[in-house]
Amino acid sequence: MRELLSSFYIIQYILLIVLFLPLYTQSLSFNYSDALSKSLLYFEAQRSGHLPYNQRVKWRGHSGLTDGLQQGVDLVGGYYDAGDHVKFGLPMAFTVTMLSWSVIEFGEEIAAAGEYQHALEAIKWGTDYFIKAHTHPHILWAEVGDGDTDHYCWQRPEDMTTSRQAYKIDKNNPGSDLAGETAAAMAAASIVFKELNPHYSHLLLHHAQQLFEFGDKYRGEYDASVEEVRSYYASVSGYRDELLWAALWLHRATGSDKYLEYAVENADAMGGIGWAMIEFSWDVKYAGVQMLATKLLLKGEHQEKHYPVMKQYKSKADHYICACLGKNNGSNVDRSPSGMLYIRQWNNLQYVSSAAFLLMVYYEYLTAAQQTELSCPDGPVKTDELLALAKSQADYILGSNPMKMSYMVGFGSRYPTNVHHRGASIVSYKESNGFIGCTQGFDDWFGRHRENPNVLVGAIVGGPNCQDRFRDDRGNYMQTEACTYNTAPMVGVFAKLNRLAQKPAHNILSQTSYSFRQM
Repeated sequence: MRELLSSFYIIQYILLIVLFLPLYTQSLSFNYSDALSKSLLYFEAQRSGHLPYNQRVKWRGHSGLTDGLQQGVDLVGGYYDAGDHVKFGLPMAFTVTMLSWSVIEFGEEIAAAGEYQHALEAIKWGTDYFIKAHTHPHILWAEVGDGDTDHYCWQRPEDMTTSRQAYKIDKNNPGSDLAGETAAAMAAASIVFKELNPHYSHLLLHHAQQLFEFGDKYRGEYDASVEEVRSYYASVSGYRDELLWAALWLHRATGSDKYLEYAVENADAMGGIGWAMIEFSWDVKYAGVQMLATKLLLKGEHQEKHYPVMKQYKSKADHYICACLGKNNGSNVDRSPSGMLYIRQWNNLQYVSSAAFLLMVYYEYLTAAQQTELSCPDGPVKTDELLALAKSQADYILGSNPMKMSYMVGFGSRYPTNVHHRGASIVSYKESNGFIGCTQGFDDWFGRHRENPNVLVGAIVGGPNCQDRFRDDRGNYMQTEACTYNTAPMVGVFAKLNRLAQKPAHNILSQTSYSFRQM
């Protein structure tokens, strides 16, 4: 009887191998170097302004060349946030912060993959625009274009006939969240360029310090000053997280104790040690704040009097990580049946990519501090499990999912081909430069049941719902629209995974089983 049972278990084991081997093999076969290259290429498709001679996305042309003209300022440049043509300051700044953070933490890995210059170009395209938009110590241009009129049009950016009205914040119309995030972006970028371009780095730091002082002195939420943004990028979390975020980035960029003092003294009043979050996004920065503070704690880069507050920051950072791992005593991030982290229906992959990045960064911080375990409410967790979860989420995006679809456009053999994106869905201006109007774009291009003529390579779309289901339809914008802040965090993640995949001794590939344990 014992022999029969033994044979039975052997057969079961073989069947499990047969069932999971295709998925397992798929998760092992991803080319993270290719994913990294494509992720950086995507930002060139989102460029506004006069495109440079080395522009690689050839189906794009110059656009928005009169931005700011009505207001007497030069606001040419920057990024379109998604599939429309409005330049929204808050998500653009967060995108640049995340690109810069990727280079700061994983610069060697990005360079090893031959993508360092492209990463710098992606950052600088944004920071050059921020320098233009910060026309006075107490003035920052927050938005170019109007979301309402833009969304009534389906045009290529090269054909834009919609309003290019520009909106600003100033001391009478404050926007501490926007000023804070832009300060964070420029401070982080100043670190990136410190050795390569000291003058540019100093310029960025100067703007960052002015913006932080402006945002802190004249407090208020930017969507109360710029009403046009409320339907698109309302600041639900308020401005306190951005001010803490900016302070810690300025501390990292300058080493000045006054910025750390700010983050410590305001930790409680501004929610830094009060809010235990399960999301990190263009709107909610608390988890990122807590990670930066934890790094200082782990490295001992703080005064002894700051220790109690820094330890509280770390407890909140642990809360976020444990929630992602499903080890937080029930207060966890939801999962789809196949293990995708799930926050909400609209553009969920933005939260997946930002979580993957924070998991990867926290793994790096703990490893550098020689901590092999993290204490979660449901018990200790090996540090490598953070890395494993980050990898499982990256692999899910790249195709290890029930749809067997890469949610990064242009990666792999199957990916969304009807992305909700005006420029990608209409014939290239360089192929057909005849004017295409608002309604013509809807009639001839939006509603046609054919693949987009231009591939938006590197874009990470909104992605599947809570049941892992995805419908590739141009009108299904909750799932098929891509945003710059979806892809930006993955630059660092792909770079790190690419380096680890080349180190068999680390045996990172054995961690792929993590996602299947959650199924």
